Amino acid sequence: MVGRISYRIRQFQNALNADPNPDDLEIVRNLLTPAQMDLFYCMHPSEQAHGIQVLERVRSTEDSQEDDYYKDLYIAALLHDIGKCRYPLRLWERVVIVLAKAFLPGKVAEWGSGKPSGWRRVFVISECHPEWGAQMAADAGTSALAVELIRKHQNFYHTDTVSIKGLLLKKLQVADQNS
Repeated sequence: MVGRISYRIRQFQNALNADPNPDDLEIVRNLLTPAQMDLFYCMHPSEQAHGIQVLERVRSTEDSQEDDYYKDLYIAALLHDIGKCRYPLRLWERVVIVLAKAFLPGKVAEWGSGKPSGWRRVFVISECHPEWGAQMAADAGTSALAVELIRKHQNFYHTDTVSIKGLLLKKLQVADQNS
């Protein structure tokens, strides 16, 4: 638990100053289509930096490849939190979500249904952003596999690790949790 708290404190400090550098943005431009780049630029700079960190983690795995499956994974890594653009979160709201997920995980899911308004707003955004992001990515012409990875990136239950889709999802989830 102490290690997880230390990790979250570092994550918070990084979010305060996160801003993608020009070299990272060049890598992103080489992976995303113009429509996907428009989505990427909708995200807060800290979310952009997080997407780049997730991409770097995914690419650093020993079996990372340049085939179409992995390209879809790379796109999903960059855009997995795009749904948060629909209802942007302030930094303190992100802290509330992290703390609530750590101490009241069952309640976060319960509070995360409905409309994103009132005191439940942050929880609805946290719970619904994968679906919103998947729709936004699909509307931008993103492949069905990348859209599905975005949609399921927070679904840690029943992750199939036998199929290529399941393996890619697991890689995305691990990279996201550790970035």
